[in-house]
Amino acid sequence: MVVSPRTARRRVAASLTSRSRARHGWLTAVAAAASGLLVACSSSTSTSTPAPPASASSSQAQPAVTAGPSSTAPASAPSSAPAAGGVAVCQSASLAITVNDGQASGAAGSTYYPLDFTNTSSAPCQMYGFPGVSFVTAATGTGLQIGAAAQRSQAFAKVAVGLAPGGTAHAWLKVAVAGNYPATSCHPVTAHWLRIYPPGETAAGYLGHTFDACSSASAPLLTVLPVRSGQGLADSVP
Repeated sequence: MVVSPRTARRRVAASLTSRSRARHGWLTAVAAAASGLLVACSSSTSTSTPAPPASASSSQAQPAVTAGPSSTAPASAPSSAPAAGGVAVCQSASLAITVNDGQASGAAGSTYYPLDFTNTSSAPCQMYGFPGVSFVTAATGTGLQIGAAAQRSQAFAKVAVGLAPGGTAHAWLKVAVAGNYPATSCHPVTAHWLRIYPPGETAAGYLGHTFDACSSASAPLLTVLPVRSGQGLADSVP
């Protein structure tokens, strides 16, 4: 069968139109599928921003500080050690100290004076050992010592002496004559006061009495004996 040229052209145009429609339909389907994919991806992706991780608090708990026990405590005032048998040492404030010129006695360039200690308290006390004695310029703590303090005689033993209320003990004070020393080594002066520390005491008592003294410590005039019971009586030096 012979097809005319005009018919052939129509058939070709129809074929091309059919192919164009088929291609358009396919592209439309592809575009629709792609659009669906984009919508699905968009809906499945979260648009919220995740919260940042919690940061450490700026006010962290500090370790507790425990105060240790105080290492300082107020020191207690020293007390006098009790004497033997639980009887207290005689305190300076509870003693009346006197010197008895009427019982003084002289021997070999020296004079012995009894220093009497009377317990004025209402309680018994005890004395033991040597009193401390020196010449001073005044009857106060500001008084200056004159010359050397009394030396302790080792010729006699120490004994404990108990004093009932109103009781008395004594210690002999030997005072050498100042004229026994050259003036250049004695530096002679007149002393009007004795400073006396009862045995074991750090508080002094003062006794007014006039003595010829040496202001030089290289010329010792005083020697003290240990305490004994009772009043000091002439010719009873232990």
